Amino acid sequence: MSVVALTAVEVDYDRGRALGPLDLAVGAGETVAIVGPSGCGKSTALRLLAGLEAPTRGQVVRAAGRGETAVVFQAPTLAPWLSARANVALPLELAGVRRDEACARADEALGRVGLAGAEAARPVQLSGGMAMRVSLARALVTAPRLLLLDEPFAALDEITRRTLADDVLALWAATRPAIVFVTHNVEEAVYMASRVVVLTRGPGRIAADVEVEGPLPRPPGFRTGAAFRATVETVSAALAEGSTG
Repeated sequence: MSVVALTAVEVDYDRGRALGPLDLAVGAGETVAIVGPSGCGKSTALRLLAGLEAPTRGQVVRAAGRGETAVVFQAPTLAPWLSARANVALPLELAGVRRDEACARADEALGRVGLAGAEAARPVQLSGGMAMRVSLARALVTAPRLLLLDEPFAALDEITRRTLADDVLALWAATRPAIVFVTHNVEEAVYMASRVVVLTRGPGRIAADVEVEGPLPRPPGFRTGAAFRATVETVSAALAEGSTG
C-alpha cells in the first residue's frame, strides 16, 4: 500500500516548468532516494510529497488514516534560543502534548540518535553533525509514517555523513517509516535506499527507477561489494544520460 503517490504531477513557475510530468508512489516502510542534476526539481518533488506545495497539474494522494509526515532539511533549522530538548519537544507541544510528556519523549528521541547527555545544549554549542542529529530526533519524535530528507548531510564531512547514514537506517529499522530523501551523492543514495529514482534534467521526469539489492540496515563492508558497485554504476549511467537527454 502506498503512503503517498504523485500521479501525473507537473509544477510550473513563472520561469517555466520545473517538474514533470511525474508519477511516483512510495510504499509503507519503503526507502526511496531521489537523485538528479541540479535544477531538475528534486526538492520540488519532496515539497509535493510533504504537502508544502501543490502541483500545477496532477494529483498528490495520501493514504487514509492518521500518519504524520516529518521533514528534515539541509540546514538543521533549530530555534537558537531553545535547548536540544526544547527543540525536539516543540512539535509535540504544538500538537497539544503536555510539556512534561513532550520533554520525556524528546529525551528518549535524543537518546536514540546518540545525544543522551546533550539535552540542555543550545544549537550554538553543537557541531554540525550533532545539530543534524537533533533535527532527526525532532522529526522522529512524532513517530511519522513518512520521513522526508532534503539533502540533510550535504554540509557535513564524509565520515560524519557515513555515520549518520547508518544511524538513519538503524532508526528506520526500529519504527519502519517510509523514507524519501534527496541527495546529489549516488553512493549515498544506493547505500541508504532500497530503490533509487533518477530524474532527468529540468523539468525533471523519471529517467530510471533502480532497485537496490541487499538487506537494510547495511552490513559491514556493503560499500565494497560487487553488487553495490554495480548498482552505483547503473545509477550513475542513468544520471549521465538523463542529464544530457
